[in-house]
Amino acid sequence: MIGVGLSGMNLMNQDRTNQQTSSLIGKIFSVKGRNQSKETEVSIGSSEGQYNLPLEPLLSRGVSTKVPSENLSFRVFVATWNVGGKSPDTKLNLDDILQVREESDIYVLGFQEVVPLNAGNVLVIEDNEPAAKWLALINQSLNKAHNVPLRGPRSIASSGGSLVFQKTSLRKVSKAFRTESKRRLKSCNCPTDLGRKNSKEFCFRCPQSQTNENEFSSEEDEDGSSNFDTNQIKYGLVACKQMVGIFLTVWTRKELVQHVSHLRISCVGRGILGCLGNKGCISVSMIFHKTSFCFLCSHLASGEKEGDELRRNVDVVEILRNTQFPRICRTSGYRVPEKVLDHDRVIWLGDLNYRIALSYSDTGKLLKEEAWDALYDKDQLKIEREAGRVFKGWKEGKIYFAPTYKYSDGSNRYAGETVETKSKRRTPAWCDRILWRGSKIYQLSYGRKESRFSDHRPVCATFWVSVEATENGSRKR
Repeated sequence: MIGVGLSGMNLMNQDRTNQQTSSLIGKIFSVKGRNQSKETEVSIGSSEGQYNLPLEPLLSRGVSTKVPSENLSFRVFVATWNVGGKSPDTKLNLDDILQVREESDIYVLGFQEVVPLNAGNVLVIEDNEPAAKWLALINQSLNKAHNVPLRGPRSIASSGGSLVFQKTSLRKVSKAFRTESKRRLKSCNCPTDLGRKNSKEFCFRCPQSQTNENEFSSEEDEDGSSNFDTNQIKYGLVACKQMVGIFLTVWTRKELVQHVSHLRISCVGRGILGCLGNKGCISVSMIFHKTSFCFLCSHLASGEKEGDELRRNVDVVEILRNTQFPRICRTSGYRVPEKVLDHDRVIWLGDLNYRIALSYSDTGKLLKEEAWDALYDKDQLKIEREAGRVFKGWKEGKIYFAPTYKYSDGSNRYAGETVETKSKRRTPAWCDRILWRGSKIYQLSYGRKESRFSDHRPVCATFWVSVEATENGSRKR
């Protein structure tokens, strides 16, 4: 039995403390003056070393800030959560998970197992009603008093500040939460002086076979061009995509949507037969101002037997190899990435399923002592990365929180701690992770939240990201 005192308030208090140490005012940060400028820098320690960044963007509550290089800096919030195949109800509040009091400019939210991974969802057609509910809950937290009613008899509507779920489609909900015409997201914003001379090499639309109306579409809604007054919301939906149980959504501040272009989505199945979507990855590629971003949400091979980590390594390799974004620009002077590693900034989130290479009892002893460093030394992902077998060149923040899997239903105790849950025993592990690669991207916080909704705990990270927004001294559009 793992009697580690995690069933009470100790775990929550410990995690709150860890969250605080990851924040700007925690012990990780030390403020120092810059000799040649009035701008203040923050020195951040992480498992990858130290780096400096301007202090002002970190205090800006998500407001875009100019830096001396004329680049723009933005706050990006990322969260991953395996919700165990359970559909949410209207009472579920995501405010704490999304940290809405510390507003970000971009929200990247990935889920795993939004539907049960049964034959009907995997082999026939996935149920997208739970994904529509998650989308509505996200909108409720990000846009608060501006819940968006959908047209028609079947709707997700606001009533006295609370959400009411009624049967509707993911397509209809996603259209309701967008703030701009899908043409804006699909169009090219390459410098106009490159292509007008030779129209054959300027821009062309994505081939119809490579697009999906749930991802982005230039068609107007059947009953009008706009579902709601965009002046009433703060955040708009940029992209959302479901592949069986995997669900990825990207939101930005309303005023930033106009700077998003070249939006493309790619899905790679790694489940049954190595190709079905019960496991795999959804990737979103986009250009934000003049910097390319790629967000990946994955659910990798499960299992805690020795050697299962190698299957997860193969999943990562195959996802990187097979993710291909459709080419939508032929301008000779501007490169639009077609592969994951070609992007300037990349963030990978999800249930990566890497386990702790210890027995259940040995893991329990270290948990009881809250010996996170000793546990982390046995983390499979750390071991595989350091050996150069997976995620070479990627970064992950230091882990100062308890393992996020596997909990008993509705409980703060790990499965197997009681006689009733012994049959579901799994060695606790940090299955849920967030990694990144690229320059000018800095992690500000990395931690878990304490929702008991599923057998996983959500994991969240906040980043400060610089993007290129000028060319030859003038602002790029």
